[in-house]
Amino acid sequence: MSSDNGTQGQDKANFTARKNRLNNSMTAMGKIPPQAIDLEEAVLGALMLEKDALSTVIDILKPEVFYHEGHKKIFEAIQGLFQKSKPVDILTVTSEMRSLGQLEMIGGAYYITNLTNRVASAANIEFHARIISQKYIQRELIRISSEIIQNAYEDTTDIFDLLDHAEKNLFDIAQNNLRRDTQKMDEIVKQSLATLEALRGKSDGLTGVPSGFTDLDRITGGWQPSDLVIIAARPAMGKTAFVLTCARNASVEFKRPVVVFSLEMSSVQLVNRLISGETEIEQEKIRKGNLAEWEWQQLHSKIGTLTEAPLLIDDTPALNIFEFRAKCRRLKSQYDLQLIIIDYLQLMHGKGEGQGGGGNREQEIGSISRALKSVAKELNVPVLALSQLSRAVESRPGVNGKRPMLSDLRESGSIEQDADMVLFLYRPEYYGITEDEQGRSQAGIGEVIIAKHRNGETGIVPLRFIGKYVKFADLEESFSAPSSFSMESPSAGMHPSQDFDRPAGNVIIKPSRMDDMHDEDAPF
Repeated sequence: MSSDNGTQGQDKANFTARKNRLNNSMTAMGKIPPQAIDLEEAVLGALMLEKDALSTVIDILKPEVFYHEGHKKIFEAIQGLFQKSKPVDILTVTSEMRSLGQLEMIGGAYYITNLTNRVASAANIEFHARIISQKYIQRELIRISSEIIQNAYEDTTDIFDLLDHAEKNLFDIAQNNLRRDTQKMDEIVKQSLATLEALRGKSDGLTGVPSGFTDLDRITGGWQPSDLVIIAARPAMGKTAFVLTCARNASVEFKRPVVVFSLEMSSVQLVNRLISGETEIEQEKIRKGNLAEWEWQQLHSKIGTLTEAPLLIDDTPALNIFEFRAKCRRLKSQYDLQLIIIDYLQLMHGKGEGQGGGGNREQEIGSISRALKSVAKELNVPVLALSQLSRAVESRPGVNGKRPMLSDLRESGSIEQDADMVLFLYRPEYYGITEDEQGRSQAGIGEVIIAKHRNGETGIVPLRFIGKYVKFADLEESFSAPSSFSMESPSAGMHPSQDFDRPAGNVIIKPSRMDDMHDEDAPF
């Protein structure tokens, strides 16, 4: 008995000495890092008092969030017991620490016993755990900031590598520690009902940001919040003209704040295209400044609609994904951003300029597409990203062989997987196709092929391409896509009555195949 008392006395003395050394070292530093040792003790004590307490905080706490080194070891032991489905109490934790050879390191059995005296119950353990986690985040921010300051003073530091490292570390903190809580079904149903009530009075069926194209909006309901929309085509099909028309329609007609990230063209070039479409003065004349007097008057009379539109353009070349994310967050805060457009995806970089990222280009594109989807979901804003198609389109024979399909997406299958919607732009006259199979003229016809639509139907929407004004518009006259086109294979024949339903208007619709797709085709 006296031996046990002597051991406990020695443990108590060791515990007191360790705590004093810790306090003295922190005081000597001048500034004490954010920490809550008392709460750490209370949480660990509560975990050993009540068997259900660990389930409450297991997704909040990790060993590294504890400031006291001994507390990290104790929590690791508690985690180990939990994973082995063993009970967690003073005796089992003490035994586990002894078996790991760490009992004396943390202050002996006395220290573990003393933790349970710090708290009467586990009633407030979740609140305490969140404070501990917040202190850890503060310490991590201080650590990252100190590293940035130290590296910024080094002349040999690559500035783009430093920016990349800083962005990545800050993003990792948010991803790993600021998780959303799960929601109960009754809360989600209430949110859904509130959305439905708000939509009940809408007669146009639009639930997202309008594209301004009647038939396209009929299928999609507008560009939906948190969706990643990939718009792909071969060069000279009018990708930039299409998204600029969408940006103009959303900002001018519907007053929705829109940002266009142009990695290929300058902001002045884009604005010149917008002016041409708005004033209906030929792009060539505007580019050369060769305008007649009446055209100058027409320009000044109609340009006011553009100057008042909430349309933003960023022409930063070689934009990397971290800079893109930061800019979008800022614009969302300043302007309540409603639509993000990127022209185009393959010109973006996963890291800072000149940084290869250690992998091949396909892996980098996959990383970029996942990041774009993450931004769309985080900001609850649709992201429209243009993408190039491979040359496989050019090599396929036949009239229908020139229509793109999902396998034509260039450089990465991740683009198709991450996208909520994939649209292809196709202009038959570009390939010298002047008439369709019914003998109708294809001059000025542009098709928007909805090849993937995670939350709706696929189909083909014909539009009018007005090349001299560099814009798209609704097709005035009746038109339907060739009946031999199939979503599965551009060369396979299909009669419209077999698979397509024809609503009012010029669009043809095919029911969504998303429910029939295999798991690997539907990652979300």
